[in-house]
Amino acid sequence: MMGFQRKSSWLYFPQCGYVLFWACRNHARRAFSWGIAAALMTTSGVVQAQQKFPTKPIRLVGPAAGNAADTVARMIGPKMSETWKQPVVVENRAGAGGTLAAGVVAKAAPDGHSMLLISSQFALGAALHANLAYQLPRDFAGVSLIGYSTNVLVTAPALGVKSIKDLVALAHAQPGKMLFSSGGAGSNNHMTAELFRFHAGIKAAHVGFKSGTEALIEVLAGRVHYCMANTSTALPFVRDGRLQALGVTTPRRSPVFPNLPAIVEVIPSFKSDASYGLYAPAGTPRNVLHQISKEVARVLELPDIKEQFQNLGMTPAYSTPEELDKILRDQIAMFSAVVKDIGLRAK
Repeated sequence: MMGFQRKSSWLYFPQCGYVLFWACRNHARRAFSWGIAAALMTTSGVVQAQQKFPTKPIRLVGPAAGNAADTVARMIGPKMSETWKQPVVVENRAGAGGTLAAGVVAKAAPDGHSMLLISSQFALGAALHANLAYQLPRDFAGVSLIGYSTNVLVTAPALGVKSIKDLVALAHAQPGKMLFSSGGAGSNNHMTAELFRFHAGIKAAHVGFKSGTEALIEVLAGRVHYCMANTSTALPFVRDGRLQALGVTTPRRSPVFPNLPAIVEVIPSFKSDASYGLYAPAGTPRNVLHQISKEVARVLELPDIKEQFQNLGMTPAYSTPEELDKILRDQIAMFSAVVKDIGLRAK
């Protein structure tokens, strides 16, 4: 065995801590020791680079300007910017029920600097359209739930029903004769009403209009029997007695209508998801997703943000990335079942 003098010592590297180093006359061994140290330094540097976020402005991409997703993005963006010391820019891509906005983010670099803020219309689009420019859930990674909007089931007082059970009983007594309105086939309030019909086991006919506001006017006028309406739009009419509110679509009671039951209290199988979520391109590092998720949770706990959500008729709610991934899968399955039931599949 070849003899050599060996002395071991610990060397400190700022990037990776202490490394055991063998100093010896054997140049190969010495080079090997330095090689290990260099490799550790390089690996550590890569990890540090991955953990550094953000390094440039962040864009929150969403559907049309002025809708709820856009409003929420402009509420939480400045709060995130204060923490990260980087601008958070809201970018609107209107059209095709949010699929255009989603297509932009699906093609973005998976580094956390481009994200999609969108309602459950995201999952509905996947259930309705067979040929999107992206695939769900494959092309996206969940970041965090943002909150729930509150839709309320309303009827005209002249109909004479005072509760969800009354409405269901009346529909069973007149199968196929009940009419419900929405802002058009495939709209969120249309699908929510279809989910109610499906889980209540009633037969009712859909009448679509150009907007949710027009759909609500038809109920006010007594030309249709009920609809699922946005809280902020319906609230004034409920307060002055021109509409009868029966229940809310959120998983639990809404602070806007604290005395109304959630529909799920009466019809346990009812699932409606008028939620909003934040998504990143697939492949975004998990540590970055979790960092953003924690920041969202912090922002949604701020008192002024909670107040702004309530003014919108929304309830803030956050989640881990993994929880949002599951929510998205469940939404796609839920909407796909109803789309199949009513034969609404688009090409």
